[in-house]
Amino acid sequence: MTAKTLMIQGTASSAGKSIMVTALCRILKQDGYSVAPFKAQNMALNSFVTIEGGEIGRSQACQAEAAGIEPSVHMNPILLKPQADSTSQVIVLGKATGTTGALDYYKDNLQFIPKIKESLKELTSKYDVILIEGAGSPAEINLLEKDIANMRIAQLAGAPVILVGDIDRGGVFASIVGTMELLPEDQRHLVKGFVINKFRGDASLLQPGLDFLEKKFSRPVLGVVPYIRNIGVAQEDSVYLDERTEENQKGRPDVCIVRFPHISNYDDFDPLETSCNIRYVSTMQELGNPDLIILPGTKSTMDDMAFLRKTGLADAIIQNMRAGTPVIGICGGYQMLGNNIYDRYRTESDAVNAEGLGLLDFDTIFEVEKVTSQISGHVATNIGLFKNMQGIPVKGYEIHMGKSESPINNPVFEITKSNINSGTYTDGDIDQPGTVFGTYIHGLFNNDEFTGKFLDNLCSLRGMPAIKHAALDKEKAYDNLALVFRQSLNMKKLYEILCGGIHG
Repeated sequence: MTAKTLMIQGTASSAGKSIMVTALCRILKQDGYSVAPFKAQNMALNSFVTIEGGEIGRSQACQAEAAGIEPSVHMNPILLKPQADSTSQVIVLGKATGTTGALDYYKDNLQFIPKIKESLKELTSKYDVILIEGAGSPAEINLLEKDIANMRIAQLAGAPVILVGDIDRGGVFASIVGTMELLPEDQRHLVKGFVINKFRGDASLLQPGLDFLEKKFSRPVLGVVPYIRNIGVAQEDSVYLDERTEENQKGRPDVCIVRFPHISNYDDFDPLETSCNIRYVSTMQELGNPDLIILPGTKSTMDDMAFLRKTGLADAIIQNMRAGTPVIGICGGYQMLGNNIYDRYRTESDAVNAEGLGLLDFDTIFEVEKVTSQISGHVATNIGLFKNMQGIPVKGYEIHMGKSESPINNPVFEITKSNINSGTYTDGDIDQPGTVFGTYIHGLFNNDEFTGKFLDNLCSLRGMPAIKHAALDKEKAYDNLALVFRQSLNMKKLYEILCGGIHG
């Protein structure tokens, strides 16, 4: 291996590993290094399709973007996507290989070590630095022998480890001390420093605790990172939806996104945050009378359709639509807009069919093969939400098991380029007034021209003054994130750890 490696692990899930790797990817890029992210095993509902047509965790795609490189399946060789029935879909080097329960997975998961080694070798041969992200906690003593995400990977990569603790949830010193004490000695020595994350207040108040950690473990505390709200960078964990703040500004459209139990790829809607008031709701009472209702992606369409019925949201959405509120669906949300969903192969759950909302006239049939493709095309309709938009180009990606077909072909988009199709094809469906539509395209609102004109039409339909759409500046967001971490961390000491490697 030729590249330098550094691993970021956490005392628990959501400690801030993903964001720290993202920030460091941008910092190292700014400092002139070619850098790539790596996460051996990821469990996430948010995912992305690479240029190879493979599926990886969304956080690794985001980290690659921060590093200024093209995402690759080698950055996340093993991806687990939880399903409604306590199983997970297993994706290896970008391709779905089946589903498994936790017990069966951990009986066999060491078989993936060769694939992980292959991906690490591929990355280390191309880049100066590999920033490795752990998963959960390295001190899950019940899983240590089956670990393929934390310390075994640090040993495999020769990577020194920085341990991150989340102070916002309380007990950060206990969590760091407990993690260190539970680690076997041959793994404990890999930890070269600590970072305290998500701090609110005066960092000087922490000094006695920081001194204690440094004295007890003879390792430096590399910094205290402040709590950062509404980062503007795609998040991996839906816990972020609990932490985000709603900034309601007058004159903006009220956009309501249904927060399914198995919501996925909710970063699809980050670009709308700059121009709309965005709310995530999970009850009928929260829905209210918005200007736009969005049904997002989900890994468990059948189960989340049942959620809509159980909570009363299904009826509330239909009532809002009949009262003139536009409704759109992306991927799994698109499937719910139709008449029926059939899962004859039980790819998602034990249910073989479910009744949809019936807002669009089509049925969805789940297939065994998953569609994973980057696409480009253009708007193919010219009504309602798409008035005067025909021909506007769009780019995005598809990740879905189902195929949706309508007896009356009212496509929304024409796809002209795809990883998996050589010819053109149509996507989506729209009702006659043009106020209800669905599509399989993720990343749709990252197309600035499309989003600006779409929001103009939405405002017109809702009788609102036009708004000026402010494009989401991802580069600025990455730079701002890097600045916060650069100012919060002892970068000189961090570079010393990186250059010293596992034996430093």
